[in-house]
Amino acid sequence: MPSLKEYRNRIASVKSTRKITSAMKMVAASKLKKAQGAAEAAQPYARGMAEMMARVAAGVTLGPSSPRLLIGTGSEQRHLLVVMTADRGLCGGFNGNVVRLARQTVRSLQAQGREVKIICAGRKARDLLRRDFGSLIVRSFTDLSGKDGVGFTQAAQISDEVLTRFEDGEFDVCTLVSNRFYGVLKQVPEAARLIPFSLPAANDPASGKDSAGIPVVYDFEPDRETILAALLPRNISTQIYRALLDSAAGEQAARMTAMDNATRNAGDMINRLSIQYNRARQAFITRELIEIISGAEAV
Repeated sequence: MPSLKEYRNRIASVKSTRKITSAMKMVAASKLKKAQGAAEAAQPYARGMAEMMARVAAGVTLGPSSPRLLIGTGSEQRHLLVVMTADRGLCGGFNGNVVRLARQTVRSLQAQGREVKIICAGRKARDLLRRDFGSLIVRSFTDLSGKDGVGFTQAAQISDEVLTRFEDGEFDVCTLVSNRFYGVLKQVPEAARLIPFSLPAANDPASGKDSAGIPVVYDFEPDRETILAALLPRNISTQIYRALLDSAAGEQAARMTAMDNATRNAGDMINRLSIQYNRARQAFITRELIEIISGAEAV
């Protein structure tokens, strides 16, 4: 049985931990409001951008003159994964879920005989993937949030890297693996294809057809191909920016939830240790009384 001093030390240690987790919970809660507002404000723009791109692309006849970001390279042999996580931990399974999905995607592609390269956006993605797929990592981006939060500059850096490698012919398909922010209690890891651009289905509202399936006529100036050539790179930056904002908001929400659970668990542990301490103290007092009584009777 541990001594009374050991019990007191353990209780003091857990109390110190509870103070830290409680403070981290409050900090995450204060940062969450700003990050959540930015993420929710960007979602309509990103969604509208994707729908507009789909409407423009729906009437394009694919051919050799079409933008390569739309038609691809004609092959799906080489894949590039952009894995987006946070730079810090202590946020539950937020980072682990994205990395798990990335590992599954890499192994699935390798099982099909595909070549895979990885760009890590976030320190945790680099650290967690380095052990198993270190040779596949071609670039890492860290400190994406910064002191003023996520900015479009960080998204532009990642998109420029992706576009440069695509123009150099290093990959055929690019997929973004990140957490989609649905709310404080729900962040879901998803894999979304960035290159080539996914054309909408015939029954998709963004496909340029109404509910009866009749094509909706749009007039474009200049032609569709020119508009797409200008908008496709911008769309990639926009989708990456949206993912960065979702990741930042999801990180703070996950950290707030994790630190709240840690604070509760620390309180429960303090209660259990206090009960054990009181029992040990009572047993110690009882033992001393028995020794005193036994000594008095012996005299």
